[in-house]
Amino acid sequence: MKIRVEGLSDKPLLLSASEPVSDFPSLTELQDNGECRFLEPLQLDFTVAKEFDHIRVHGRIKTRACFNCSRCLAEYDASLEAEFTIFYTKASRVPLEEEIALAEEDLVSVSYEGDTIDFTNEVEEQVLMEIPLKPLCREDCKGLCSNCGADLNAGDCECARSAAGFTFSALKDFTVNK
Repeated sequence: MKIRVEGLSDKPLLLSASEPVSDFPSLTELQDNGECRFLEPLQLDFTVAKEFDHIRVHGRIKTRACFNCSRCLAEYDASLEAEFTIFYTKASRVPLEEEIALAEEDLVSVSYEGDTIDFTNEVEEQVLMEIPLKPLCREDCKGLCSNCGADLNAGDCECARSAAGFTFSALKDFTVNK
């Protein structure tokens, strides 16, 4: 999604779009690597307004994705939602050696050049931050049995797990005398 800077005013401009995931290279790469599968296009809702020397963009992104649980390997669907505010400022040539005091807006600001602003990178960043590092189908997922591989969420397995040689089973009777 792109907007033209010319003609923006202090009156908020409301933008809504449904964008396919294929328009975002980082998200497409995520799917190609098998980390997730997007089930819906990205629903983008932006409010854009010119304020003093910058442009304020408040955005909301929604989509659904399919993940594999990192404990039990089951597939599950999840909603991804991100809400953010970014300030866009016209790019200026500031010497790198010079120290600059940053205002709060500078911490969430992006510079742009020319007469258009492309939101692709910011949209990708916001969605990527919502992708879980270790996806879980549910908080209390029990995972798989380390012996037979049975899904422990479905019930206990039939193998004798207590008789299995766990890595630290030799330490079960270990005591420390002081």
